[in-house]
Formats: sequence, C-alpha cells, structure tokens
Amino acid sequence: MKNRIILSALLAGMIALSLFFTSCDNAPKHTDSAAVATTPELALNTDGTASEAMAEPEQRDAEATQNQDRATAYFASGCFWCVEAVYESVKGVDEAISGYAGGHTKNPTYEDSNTGKTGHAEAVKVIYDPEVISFSQLVDVYFGSQNPTQVNGQGPDHGSQYRSIIFYQNDAEKNIIEEKKAALAQKLSEPVAAEVKPFEKFWEAEGYHQNYEVQHPENPYIQKVSIPRINRFKEKFPELLKTNSH
Repeated sequence: MKNRIILSALLAGMIALSLFFTSCDNAPKHTDSAAVATTPELALNTDGTASEAMAEPEQRDAEATQNQDRATAYFASGCFWCVEAVYESVKGVDEAISGYAGGHTKNPTYEDSNTGKTGHAEAVKVIYDPEVISFSQLVDVYFGSQNPTQVNGQGPDHGSQYRSIIFYQNDAEKNIIEEKKAALAQKLSEPVAAEVKPFEKFWEAEGYHQNYEVQHPENPYIQKVSIPRINRFKEKFPELLKTNSH
C-alpha cells in the first residue's frame, strides 16, 4: 500500500513537470522591442542578441524612410541585359531590375516574351535617388545609350519584344519625355522610334536574368554587344558615372 502511494506521488510529479515544460515550449515568443527591454534574460545576454533585437525596429524604420526617398522609372530599349548594365553604372541609381512591361498578358516568361505575342517588351525598373539624379537625366541616359531611330529592336536584337518604350507615371514625366523626344527628332531629322506609354505593370524577369552582364562577362553576347554598348554610353556621359562603375 505504501509503495503504491509513493509510486502515485512520483507519477503525479512527473506529469506536473511534463505539463510545465510543454507550456514553456509552446509559449509565444516576444518580438517587439518593449518585450525585449523588459525581459531580464535578454537584457543580461552577453552574446549581442538583445541589442540586435532592439535594433530591428529602428533598422526597419530607416529602410522605410530610405524607400520613401527613392523613385522608380521604367524603360525598354532592346535587350534588358544591356539596359540594366547601363543604368547600374549611373550615379544615384540604387538598382536596375530586368523584367517585362507594355503588354497584355499576366506573368510573362522569357519564353513567352520571345514569341512576340505577349505585347511585352524587355524592360528595366530603375530605382534611384532623385536628390542625386533626376528623371530628366535618366531620359537623357535612355536616348544616349541606344540607336534612337531603330524600330522594333536595338542592334542585333529584332522584334516587338525588343522595341523601345519610355513609360511615364505622371504628366510631368510625360512632358519631359515628349519634349526630349521631339528635340532629338529635330536634331536627327528622323523620327525617334521610342513609344511613350503610361506605366501599368512591371513583371520582374527570372532570377538568372538579373545582373547578367556582371555575372557572365565571358558570354559572347555580353562581350560583343552589351559591353561595347555600355562603353559607348560611358564615353558620352562620363559626368553621370558612379566612381566604382565597372
């Protein structure tokens, strides 16, 4: 009888301990800075975990502020490998992203675009700091880095998927584009091929297309088409280049 009482007590104790540890494992983990600041274990942690957790909201706020200070512009001018490389070399540009725009289909792929049936053109999304580089200057880069009179293509790339388009997001941008296009046509005494269209949607291209010129300098197309094109641009606009431009 006595043994059974002892055994029952031991079992009850084990069950209680099991419930205690299970509830601790399942307890919600705090992720807000206030919880970190008032948790003794985290405050006394010497491996830097607490200070990093406290810095996360501030970091997010800084990133949000930076994003608010940035603007975007969208251009199509032949192969997006070339256009991306050009804009990546321009000071004030944070990033240029290859993709598709100007068409009527959703979620286009590279293979879809190459059929010429989607209406999309290979395009780039340019994320830039308007305090450093203006939209007007980005349009100068656009016209100055291409053959402005070539229709449905640039260089060896032919087809509607390689046509030139400048997308505007407001009337001010539209006016800038149209004025520069008209002035260039008058200077060349030829029509300028670039379409001027309102921006609707940008579809980001597959990952293997991003930063292609930098990632694949040995590619024959990059060597024979992309690098000569960016070098011609650099000769025209040395004052717009980043100091570390490759």
